[in-house]
Amino acid sequence: MSVDADVDAAAVRDLLVFAAREAGALALEYFRPGERTSAKVTAKAGGSPVTDADLAADSLLKRRLREALPQAGWLSEETVDDFERLARRRLIVVDPIDGTRAFVIGDPRWAVSAALIVDERPVAGVVHAPALNETYAAARGEGATFNGAALVPVGAWPPRVAAGPKPVIEAMAERLGVSVEITPRVPALAYRLAMAARGVVDFAVAAENSHDWDIAAADILLEEAGARLIEASGERLRYNARQVRRGALLAAPDLGAPRLLEAFRAAAGWRPD
Repeated sequence: MSVDADVDAAAVRDLLVFAAREAGALALEYFRPGERTSAKVTAKAGGSPVTDADLAADSLLKRRLREALPQAGWLSEETVDDFERLARRRLIVVDPIDGTRAFVIGDPRWAVSAALIVDERPVAGVVHAPALNETYAAARGEGATFNGAALVPVGAWPPRVAAGPKPVIEAMAERLGVSVEITPRVPALAYRLAMAARGVVDFAVAAENSHDWDIAAADILLEEAGARLIEASGERLRYNARQVRRGALLAAPDLGAPRLLEAFRAAAGWRPD
């Protein structure tokens, strides 16, 4: 059934969840906990890995989501970007397996990430971690959920736990004058940001060079959970531009965002233009 006509955010969220779970189940057929994947692994330009599971999940998501959202453009890590999407108000953004390196070696912390962008901002998104049996979902104005249960607004202060690059977080903690525990490296950025939306960590940092498919779904999760995903400028992100690579990013609860942003800017060496 098409849900594209009036962009019902809740209906799109449900569609994304259904498709992400289907793609996750497909990828799980190739996943071996604690062991190397059964999927064929090759290297893309630049050296990052891609597997048959990535490509199969990408194909499934493209088929399911473009059929239901025919007016939307398409942007995926595993599909060549032809920039046709730039002429459209609506855009599906997908990473069929965020954390492919983790997937390859049997680390369960990988996720299917999918979002719908309307007028440059996400209106619905899902981050589904099949090997962990965890599903994060959100729709604009409808809140965010974890495995179907509502996420309450996050905002612990002072922050005590964070995820992301150790040097940046240590510099932020020193600037804030607090002690912050840094979680072990989380290989999938979408999942790391979902942890911040859930309050498993009090804030999260993404190093520069993430891409829109890594972050779009987590962006709406954070927003609907009372947090924000921002650049050092403090601005919320806009999507569906020609450039899809990002600078360093901060996921912070609304309550502590001003102080965290100040520390983030100092740690990142940011200066206004």
